[in-house]
Amino acid sequence: MGNLSRKKFIFSGISLAAIIAFFKWDNPPKEKKNVTKTVKFLTQDGKLVEIDMDKLPTTAKTATKEDVQNWVKK
Repeated sequence: MGNLSRKKFIFSGISLAAIIAFFKWDNPPKEKKNVTKTVKFLTQDGKLVEIDMDKLPTTAKTATKEDVQNWVKK
C-alpha cells in the first residue's frame, strides 16, 4: 500500500464497512430457549395477571353474547 490515493482509500474503507455491516446484520440474535412466553389477561375482579402460553388450552371456545355481557360481576 505504498502509493494509495485518497479515492482508493475512501473506497476501500466504505467497502470494508459495508461488508462488516452485512455480516453483523445478517445473523439475527438467537432467542433464549428456556424463556416461556406469557400472555396478559384481565380477571373478573379487575386484576391483570400473566399466564404462560403452555398452560392455556389449545382448543378455542367461542364466547356467547351472555358471557360477554356478564363477564364482570358487580
